[in-house]
Amino acid sequence: MDAMRWLRHWFHAPASRAFPPAAMQEIQAAIAAGEARHDGEICFAVEARLPARYLLGGRRVRERAESVFADLKVWDTERRTGVLIYVLLGDYTIEIIPDRGVVARVPEGSWERIIGFMGEQFRKEQWKEGALDGIIATHNLLELYLPPGPGRRNALPDEPIVL
Repeated sequence: MDAMRWLRHWFHAPASRAFPPAAMQEIQAAIAAGEARHDGEICFAVEARLPARYLLGGRRVRERAESVFADLKVWDTERRTGVLIYVLLGDYTIEIIPDRGVVARVPEGSWERIIGFMGEQFRKEQWKEGALDGIIATHNLLELYLPPGPGRRNALPDEPIVL
């Protein structure tokens, strides 16, 4: 176990410091506006610090993101087109977890570019801007590979989630 990492997580400020209510409202509006252009469903979740069982167990952030994907039921869309954007503030880490219907159509490597420029913004502590840029880029990618299908409906809430 990395003691410095544990301390960083233990004493990290709450997520609302980086993402105050006004920023969360803008994120929600960006998710809702973009989803009309494609068949995907975006879920944005932010967590200030990893739960102790992840830190003590030496688990990777990706494992936590996959657990959040399942807990939030991002997989629960008709065409399996959910995408989780998970932000862990304690490690300045972003994970994007796409469901099977997205993985089958979006080229590998697409998510790493989005994570890269979100991370650049986050390192400058431009949290809202990084999140909005990542959401817009995700919408653009999904619009390209998952055009809206017939009977499209909003299957997941658009509100960002603080864990």
